[in-house]
Amino acid sequence: MKNSNGVMAAVLATALALPLGTPAHAATAAGRAATAAGPATTATADAAAAITVEVAAASGSGCAPGTASVVSNGDDTGFRIRYRDFVAAAGGDADVVDRRKNCQLGVLVGIPAGWTIAIASANYRGRANLRSGATALQRTSYYWQGSSATERQDDTFTGPYSGLWATWDVAPVLTYAPCGSKSVLNINTELRITAGSSTGVSTMSMNTTEGDVDTLFHFSLATC
Repeated sequence: MKNSNGVMAAVLATALALPLGTPAHAATAAGRAATAAGPATTATADAAAAITVEVAAASGSGCAPGTASVVSNGDDTGFRIRYRDFVAAAGGDADVVDRRKNCQLGVLVGIPAGWTIAIASANYRGRANLRSGATALQRTSYYWQGSSATERQDDTFTGPYSGLWATWDVAPVLTYAPCGSKSVLNINTELRITAGSSTGVSTMSMNTTEGDVDTLFHFSLATC
């Protein structure tokens, strides 16, 4: 585990500079540049643009039905997940069941024939209001269905803290999905708050008001 407060400002600056994206299959400047660069680059750009994503399943106290969605990035480098009601709370008059919230999400990824993808990195962000004496944990793991290789990221936060938070996870090893198929990427996310010696309510969410961008997954594309 690591404490994120010390590096949060630098990470958040990087996170907020990432492209927010538009719906899948939109024409992009990157795609047009790839066309001019040559056939190989054009093929890669076309394959990236052909990748589709959709929510196949969602369960857990942090993502009631209809409160989690997924869309492709406009630059065809990955996809983003938006949570609309993923908030943990502890202390004060907060309900004990709200101390831990979790979401198990299955994202169905359509991969064009002759290609495969791996998750290269992920950027998680949200908002927190932690009282002095309170601590919070944000934990995310993900894996391709049928694979034993799981990537996991734990980050801890210590109060007092109020504002946006962001963390960055780079996969140490690329694990590729089966070639040219529809594969499910299982994403398990947890928020947990310990009130400790704090007074009043502390909260942490996977929601932001800065463009409503919550979790970004970037993929690595390769031929089979």
